[in-house]
Amino acid sequence: MTSPFCTIVPPHLLEHLAASENPAVAAAARRTLIADASARTARLLPRPAAAAPGAPAEPAAPRRTVHDAQRRTGLPGVKVRDEGDAATADATVNRAYAGLGATFALFRDAFGRDSMDGAGLPLIATVHYDEKYGNAFWNGEQMVFGDGDDEIFLDFTLPVDVIGHELAHGFTQYTANLEYFSQSGALNESVSDVFGALVKQHALGQTADRADWLIGEGLFHPSVQGTALRSMKAPGTAYDDDVLGKDPQPAHMDDYVRTGRDNGGVHINSGIPNHAFYLVATELGGHAWERAGLIWYDVMTSGVLAPETRFAEFAAATVAAARARYGDAAEIQAVTKAWATVGVPTD
Repeated sequence: MTSPFCTIVPPHLLEHLAASENPAVAAAARRTLIADASARTARLLPRPAAAAPGAPAEPAAPRRTVHDAQRRTGLPGVKVRDEGDAATADATVNRAYAGLGATFALFRDAFGRDSMDGAGLPLIATVHYDEKYGNAFWNGEQMVFGDGDDEIFLDFTLPVDVIGHELAHGFTQYTANLEYFSQSGALNESVSDVFGALVKQHALGQTADRADWLIGEGLFHPSVQGTALRSMKAPGTAYDDDVLGKDPQPAHMDDYVRTGRDNGGVHINSGIPNHAFYLVATELGGHAWERAGLIWYDVMTSGVLAPETRFAEFAAATVAAARARYGDAAEIQAVTKAWATVGVPTD
């Protein structure tokens, strides 16, 4: 089993940009697609052994390292900030460092987990990757951030949920290891959106009703007609732009997209389980990581998911996890109602 190469910007969007009439936009998108293809073939890594879940014996602390690729593609690049080092003059380096810390803090404080593997995995990031690179990715070992093309995308360290999203692919890699194709791949992407959103909300101290439920808000250039890459609150509404096109995410199984692109639509159909989580979190209220997040975390670390898990199987697992933790109370009702609303059966 190999770990997937997981990007925040889906290939179908980059392919659309590569056909743009704006030569600067098209060139940057094509360069990003080429860089992604090269990184994808280089990332064939064995699946690491999963660590046993549970709170660490002593308060866990992150082990962060940020590197600078200096607009080349060699990884990890030149080390520019280590754990405990003072802030540098480079804001991108500092945002990456802070975002790694915010992600570590969510998993430790909300779930008692010591890093992505549960055993203190060092958090490694590389910034300033390639020239005009319009993406961020997890390659099975580390985070990588582009600076964007300054036409469509800005610096990929700007939204903390992008950092949380990509690191959460590491969490999935070390737990359920969901296969990166079709429904299991869409679940893989959705889990990263869920925990990416929780990282942002936890860092800001937001309750579910105060959160924007956007993934990648602040990533687009001001000229783009869009708010974010995805909306968990209203899938399909994140952007509608002459150059980007329209957000294709569905919010219900009736609109499930069958496609051979994007590994069977993993970034598209993730809107369905994303919306289910949003519905659970807002139905329960309070901080989303406290009840809804715990249910999703329990499912991911339970050992009941197969790599090829489909939506209905994942939904049934969330019902079982809610019952195991809370009994037949408001939590199980919220979970069952949410999946019914998006058209996914739970029995």
